[in-house]
Amino acid sequence: MSVLPHGDKQGFPKGYQIRHLTEVDSTNDEARCMAAQAEPMPTWIVADRQTAGRGRRGRVWESPVGNLMTTLYLPQQFSSTQAGQVAFVAGLALESTVRALLGETASVTLKWPNDVLVNGKKASGILLESTMRDAKIDWMAVGLGLNLAHHPDNTPYPATHLQAEGAGAVSNLEALSILANAFDSVFRQWQSTGFASILLAWRQVAHGLGGPIVARLENHAIEGIFLDINESGALLLKDAEGTTHTIDAADVFFPESE
Repeated sequence: MSVLPHGDKQGFPKGYQIRHLTEVDSTNDEARCMAAQAEPMPTWIVADRQTAGRGRRGRVWESPVGNLMTTLYLPQQFSSTQAGQVAFVAGLALESTVRALLGETASVTLKWPNDVLVNGKKASGILLESTMRDAKIDWMAVGLGLNLAHHPDNTPYPATHLQAEGAGAVSNLEALSILANAFDSVFRQWQSTGFASILLAWRQVAHGLGGPIVARLENHAIEGIFLDINESGALLLKDAEGTTHTIDAADVFFPESE
């Protein structure tokens, strides 16, 4: 393991540690260990290989060497509302990273709430984890995975990796440097101007806005038109009967493209 106390020496933004691991069970679990030790400094944790990577809802996240598997450990308090907003910050940072690696003419969009799609195919994932104390989130792990050189097969949605979409070969540390700077920029924007500016930027790269969508909740699915996202980031879906549903969490699919 190597730890760089000042990320800017390697092209990273100031104010963060960079913890580079050859192998780890999960970068999010590494962040949890740092929280247990009361590590005070924000840290980007990056692993060349994960043995127990996971995605949302307990799904396995495949973690082959060559892809980016990283977690930003944030040792600060957040409200539950703020934590949800950070998910959109992370999505915009990943979208910016992918666009930087593929070029401005690439078709890069965000699938609600924060999956990056390239030509309609998923290339990334985000998993936020934290611990509550005194009705506040005491710390946060922003786990991010980006398919640089490989992508999984047999997924319920089309998936891809950046090299398959025309990107050049890039190491996980090179990609992390781009991501860390993008996140720092969007995070500072959120802190200084609030969530409204983040939602405005998100709408500009939203996938499927105004078109047909299927939202799969835990026990049922809702089909309709993707109207918008509201001021809290919830998805607004209008069904065939004209009822508008406010959806805070779901897996979403786009029938025309998927």
